[in-house]
Amino acid sequence: MKIISSGVTAPKGFQAAGLRAGIKAGKTNKDMALIYSEAPAVCAGTFTRNIVKAAPVLWDKKIVEEEGRAQAVVINSGIANACTGEEGYGNCEKEAEIAAGLLGTGKKEVLVCSTGVIGAQLDMDIVKKGIGMLVPAMAADAQAASAAAEAILTTDTHKKEIAVECEIDGKTVTVGGMSKGSGMIHPNMGTMLAFVTSDAAIEQPLLQQILREEVEDTFNMISVDGDTSTNDTCLVLCNGLAGNDILTENSGELPVFRQALHEVLEYLAKQIAGDGEGCTRLFEVTCQGAASREEAKKISKAVVCSSLTKAAVFGKDANWGRILCAMGYSGASFDPETVDIMLESEKGSLVIVKNGIAADYSEEKATEILSGNPVRALLNVHAGEAEATAWGCDLTYEYVKINADYRS
Repeated sequence: MKIISSGVTAPKGFQAAGLRAGIKAGKTNKDMALIYSEAPAVCAGTFTRNIVKAAPVLWDKKIVEEEGRAQAVVINSGIANACTGEEGYGNCEKEAEIAAGLLGTGKKEVLVCSTGVIGAQLDMDIVKKGIGMLVPAMAADAQAASAAAEAILTTDTHKKEIAVECEIDGKTVTVGGMSKGSGMIHPNMGTMLAFVTSDAAIEQPLLQQILREEVEDTFNMISVDGDTSTNDTCLVLCNGLAGNDILTENSGELPVFRQALHEVLEYLAKQIAGDGEGCTRLFEVTCQGAASREEAKKISKAVVCSSLTKAAVFGKDANWGRILCAMGYSGASFDPETVDIMLESEKGSLVIVKNGIAADYSEEKATEILSGNPVRALLNVHAGEAEATAWGCDLTYEYVKINADYRS
């Protein structure tokens, strides 16, 4: 497997575009994006488990579950089209109809996604104008992928995209992806918004199964602020243009595709966690020696979600009591008197807890390690062989500033 410098246009047959349509007045950022497959693609998706679901989530979920095929995705930033009732859902359908008419597809082959302020209706005149500009702007190069990745951002500080190549049945298969997410990040399905393209040929039910399993160890293991969005969506489109034999659950090279997909999802997940609103560093927590993988996931996720621990990481304070406390309320079973905790970064590594009590360590060295990026906490509970990793970020003054002023 090889990482290449590109994004969603890297696989064969995919084009993209990103530009400013004017979704929110008074802004200058790109705010609409389009991903298009020249051939119909099987599609899979995971969506927020928040009971309050945005209209685009309901539209996309219906297409994925009932059709399982798509050819385009239209995305806007600035307005989430969430809590917008029948009008909001109707606007999703209109959006799909507009794009389908220009692209020559059926409206049920067009997925739509939105991100931004909850409660506001989309101005469909602006959306129509935007789609009308996006279609002729589509291209299959890295610049077009980059423009699309930029157009989906809200409070993100940088675009998030990746592409990888692998070989299946003697054919080069490519998986590309882009995502956005910086705040309201505590996925319970996938992420804020993530889009993955591939030219692999694969059965749709199998793609759905693999995606659902892979997000559990990637997007579902990140957190910025503990808030699960109304719009969380992760979509994967595979158009089969690589020419490999159709992947089935019995295909010997299925693990190759699965690893490529995992690489893309994990990279995007870590990019989101490390770009949390106002954050200064990525915080990675690995629980080792757990009785089961589920127990390890509970522990690592509890620590990465702990506001007190996140604040301590920001302050470069090796306050291990907060880590041990979070482990204790995680719901996992372990003996506190067997716990070891180590901190590490590019500045070095240091054991700060041994057998549940403070180790003999230098506070100055611990502070130096916590000034690195990323900062890693390794927790060993000595209860078994399982391990799991979660990703988050530090909690800063800037996070409050951003969210106190978000709607304006």
